[in-house]
Amino acid sequence: MIHQFKLNGYNIVLDVFSGSVHVVDDVAYDIIAMYKNSSKNKITKEILDKYPNLKKLDIDECLSDIKELEDKGKLFSEDVYADLAFDFKKKNTYIKALCLHIAHTCNLNCEYCFASQGKYHGERALMSIEVGKRAIDFLIENSGKRHNLEVDFFGGEPLMNFDVVKGIVEYARSIEKEHNKNFRFTLTTNGVLLDDDVIDFANKECHNVVLSLDGRKEVHDRLRKTSNGKGSYDTIVPKFKHFVERRGNKGYYVRGTFTHNNTDFINDIFHMADLGFTELSMEPVVCSPNDPYALTYDDLPIIYEQYEILAKEMLKREKEGNPITFYHYMIDLTGGPCIYKRISGCGSGSEYFAVTPWGDLYPCHQFVGDENYLMGDIWKGVTNIEKQNEFKLCNAYARQECKDCWAKLYCSGGCAANAYHATGSINGVYEYGCKLFKKRMECAIMMQVAKSLN
Repeated sequence: MIHQFKLNGYNIVLDVFSGSVHVVDDVAYDIIAMYKNSSKNKITKEILDKYPNLKKLDIDECLSDIKELEDKGKLFSEDVYADLAFDFKKKNTYIKALCLHIAHTCNLNCEYCFASQGKYHGERALMSIEVGKRAIDFLIENSGKRHNLEVDFFGGEPLMNFDVVKGIVEYARSIEKEHNKNFRFTLTTNGVLLDDDVIDFANKECHNVVLSLDGRKEVHDRLRKTSNGKGSYDTIVPKFKHFVERRGNKGYYVRGTFTHNNTDFINDIFHMADLGFTELSMEPVVCSPNDPYALTYDDLPIIYEQYEILAKEMLKREKEGNPITFYHYMIDLTGGPCIYKRISGCGSGSEYFAVTPWGDLYPCHQFVGDENYLMGDIWKGVTNIEKQNEFKLCNAYARQECKDCWAKLYCSGGCAANAYHATGSINGVYEYGCKLFKKRMECAIMMQVAKSLN
């Protein structure tokens, strides 16, 4: 399978199963498009008609080059991975990461919050240190020989339970060496409670920190409000700037959400860059189509254009010595994730779980509160084996709609939670998200092409 697209002056041909990327001229681009479904004579005639200055010898040489690439497995390569996908159910599953819901409460009242302002459609609650310690023990006990384990502190707003965050980290550090483990912690915060004590802690203990900011003041304040209805931009931006200044070269992301209200979201990305934030992510809102801020199909051409402008501007800024990182454009064409990861995705429901303040296990944070997806708890372990097996088979080859999709080994079949909320099945397809993902991948590939040629 191949995928061809033109972007920023480049004719790009992706060989899906080998991962090879070819940059070609117009003639080769057109011949490759016809190569598998047309005879040599037909190709020659149509190409000579379209490019009258060409000679037949030129076409013969191009066809020969294509055949050579095909023989080397770099064009029209066969799918050798399909049969691997359905062996995952047979494999022992070891847990690699937990998302700890430290606080099912929040000090903001964001209108689009999938977590229902941090309550997850339930009661407000804070995780106790006892539950947190048990979660660490559970992860160690079920991680097999994995050395690196990941723990995300999530909410609601986890800084509303900061003492427990610190206590869990202290406990994990005290026992990791005896179990031959290395914990990598991530903290996600809206920034309201960010202070020097939190910054000192994060710089010492957190592998990554995610800071929630939607961009321009008017955009951010429209939906990310305090409980009294005021915007939070003026409160958090100075704190985020101070945090990043003290963070040094350690990992962080400023993460925003764009909606129907700001389909010109690149202006929000550039605004954040101009504030001094260089590690950026901007996610499309996922919500009911009835919500006034929901993205529509009429928005798609605008969003596509925004992604392309962003990619070109990022190349320009890098050339000028002012690079920014955009999470969705991070792609490695020479290596990247192993094939297991490319097929199986994030591992939600099998290798990754969310833990509620009460110690219940869910496939990920987006399933919390849905009793159909209660997987067990941190004392008894995973007891809903039937659901776990469903998640093991939730991969790039489990969806009929993905069969002929060129991007499936980049998205690994997409987000199970988004599929579930869009279609009622974790093996469904969130079509809108697919369209955005494919455009982002084209932009990301184009950027790598541009860097390699310039």
